[in-house]
Amino acid sequence: MIFNVLTLFPDMFKGILENSILKRAIEKKLITINLINIRDYTKDKHKNVDDYPYGGGCGMIMMVQPIYDAVKSIKNDKSIPVYYMGPKGNVYNQEIAIKMSKLREIILLCGHYEGIDERAYSIIDKEISIGDFVMTGGEIAAMAIIDSVSRLIPGVLPQDESFIEESFYKGLLEYPQYTRPREFMGMEVPEILLSGNHAEIAKWRRQKSIDITFHKRPDLLKKENLTDDDIEYINEKGYSFHKD
Repeated sequence: MIFNVLTLFPDMFKGILENSILKRAIEKKLITINLINIRDYTKDKHKNVDDYPYGGGCGMIMMVQPIYDAVKSIKNDKSIPVYYMGPKGNVYNQEIAIKMSKLREIILLCGHYEGIDERAYSIIDKEISIGDFVMTGGEIAAMAIIDSVSRLIPGVLPQDESFIEESFYKGLLEYPQYTRPREFMGMEVPEILLSGNHAEIAKWRRQKSIDITFHKRPDLLKKENLTDDDIEYINEKGYSFHKD
């Protein structure tokens, strides 16, 4: 998969290019991350990419021309979706990550300053936010998307199945995990995990996922396709929630 990142600060991405899972994925040619400096496409002799807003106001606005030309330099006649990292977009989640992971190539546009010229939206397919808070620019959001989408691409993780049990992949938060030692400062690994009974372990893990999700993110339970066993367990625990 190809990630084309339009940014004013390409050096910010050195960390994800040179470390851990993403570095190995790049070396194995499973993903490609192209960093495009928007400044390279400005027609301003001083390499400015921003200007004061018409009508007055605080801050600077990214100009439409450099953004437009940078996007067009990648797309040409190709149909590649453009995602803008902006505060007015849909909140990013695992469902969006899964849809993105099925694409061959995408463009991630990192906003900055007080935003972009409204006319730049003419070449943007979708605006995405990673949460209701303010950041300096869209680079960190783009990194989060690259990381979460890459994990879903076959071969990127050591075992293709390993992401399936992670929080949010199946809709619920992940169950508790334990490793050695068996006992630490009086805290012991639950006996069920040592039993070797895989059916009972799976049942325990599912129930613990329900417990954790109910207490930390009950909104996710409303969206989950619950089984009859899940509903029976929820009723036994006395959990109260209503499906949307």
